[in-house]
This record gives sequence, structure tokens and C-alpha cells, in this order.
Amino acid sequence: MRLLLDTHAFLWIAEGLADVSPHVLEAYRDRNNEVLLSVVSAWEIQVKLQAGKLELDDPLDELINTERDRNGLKILPVELAHVFALGELEMHHRDPFDRLLVAQAITEKAKLITVDGELAKYPVEILW
Repeated sequence: MRLLLDTHAFLWIAEGLADVSPHVLEAYRDRNNEVLLSVVSAWEIQVKLQAGKLELDDPLDELINTERDRNGLKILPVELAHVFALGELEMHHRDPFDRLLVAQAITEKAKLITVDGELAKYPVEILW
């Protein structure tokens, strides 16, 4: 199955925080699943780092590369199809990063790993 990580899910998993359910960790570590991290999440993390709203134990590039090596994480670029899919989404959620992640999950036929219940209002399968 294809899985797309919400930004917080990536950070919680990569930093080993206890808030992640065993079910999600199992799916994340299962090499039969294709686990995706969107460039959107990397961008959001970088924005928050620069604004002083987030601190990481390791540099962002190191964190991402470690997860790529350790768990086979793949990077999902933003394609025009993802941007165009935004036009089909209602405004349940105003965060542009989250809305684009939803559009990507729908377009890529991926389950979205997120704890954000508001995103369940969209036609996307949520895993948490």
C-alpha cells in the first residue's frame, strides 16, 4: 500500500516520539509499503525552523536522509496534477500545506498518515 506522511507524523516517527501508534509504526516500517514524504512537508518544516517555531535534534537534510536509508522513505515531488487537484477540494481546512498533502494523497491513491481529524472530512483514507 502507498502511505503519505503528514508533516507531524514524519517528525514524530523520525524523532522517535511516543505519540505514534504501534499500527502506524508497523505500516511505516513494512518494506512492502511505499512510504512517501512530500516535498511539501520538507518545505513546511524548513519554514517552521526558520521562524523559530520548531527545533530538531538533527539538521533537516540529515533527518530525511536517515529515514530514506533506514526505512526506504521516498520523496514525493509536487506535480501540476497535485496543484490542480486542490481545485476539487472544499475548504474544510485552511492550512495550505495540509490541503496540498490531501490533494497529493488523493491523486497518488495513498493513505494519509495523520492525527489531524479535520483531514478526514476529505475523500482520503486516513491511517492513525
